[in-house]
Amino acid sequence: MQRSVLSSSSFGGRGQVFSAPTRLAVVRRIMAATPAEQAKLDPDDPRHPAQKLTWRQRLGQSFNLPAIGHFGGVLMAGGSQALPHIGVPSIAALNWGALKKAGFKGCVFDKDNTLTEPYAHVVAPELSASLEECKKQFDGKVVVYSNSAGLTEFDPEGKEAEMLGGTMGIHVLRHQSKKPDGGIDELETHFGCKAEQLIMVGDRYLIDTVFGNKHGMLTIHPDPITSHGEPKAVCAARKFEDTMVWRWRKQGKRAPQHPLATPEVLEAAVIAGE
Repeated sequence: MQRSVLSSSSFGGRGQVFSAPTRLAVVRRIMAATPAEQAKLDPDDPRHPAQKLTWRQRLGQSFNLPAIGHFGGVLMAGGSQALPHIGVPSIAALNWGALKKAGFKGCVFDKDNTLTEPYAHVVAPELSASLEECKKQFDGKVVVYSNSAGLTEFDPEGKEAEMLGGTMGIHVLRHQSKKPDGGIDELETHFGCKAEQLIMVGDRYLIDTVFGNKHGMLTIHPDPITSHGEPKAVCAARKFEDTMVWRWRKQGKRAPQHPLATPEVLEAAVIAGE
């Protein structure tokens, strides 16, 4: 039987000959990347999680029909549903203790470009300390509720959600509908409290903020971590959202009133100087 010869540059040897099974095992080892290594990979690297998405996942991440459908309602209502109660450069600027003291009982995070770089499996290093503080303040009552992770359309058996829960150190809640669609029952059941006692944190105005506001949650909008690795359709949608939010704010529009979001609470929620 003819044996496969691997490039000597792959192993540091010269003229070594390997059987096909050995060659396959070595190639898998070379192509594999641990979560820590993934954090340093370029999105174009074959080992990056973004390169393992199916065409259906890529299409689903590029186009959000529920968000398009909700836009008409947001527009008719004057745009307030798309405006967050708090805007910050990143979650590192948030005072989780102040939010807990105000009466909030749990936190719901988007994943991509809120906690991780697009499609990455690990929390961005600069956000890890803040996320740990959030988990501490809310006694672990923190979840990821994302359109890329935990959505049964793309992960029917929950394997990806389980894997991400391990690499990110935070529970990934499985759900049936894309934000901003979907009800609040599964979140209220999971946390054991009313929606107004929950915080929604996400980088997309017409998806995360609209979802949170329509259910009466406190909404927080962090700036996206990076545009590198995002689909072009998502970048275009983000620019459109930014433009609309700028216009609504210029018109004097504000986020919906929230019973726990007093001016004092909103001021204390952001760390001074951040």
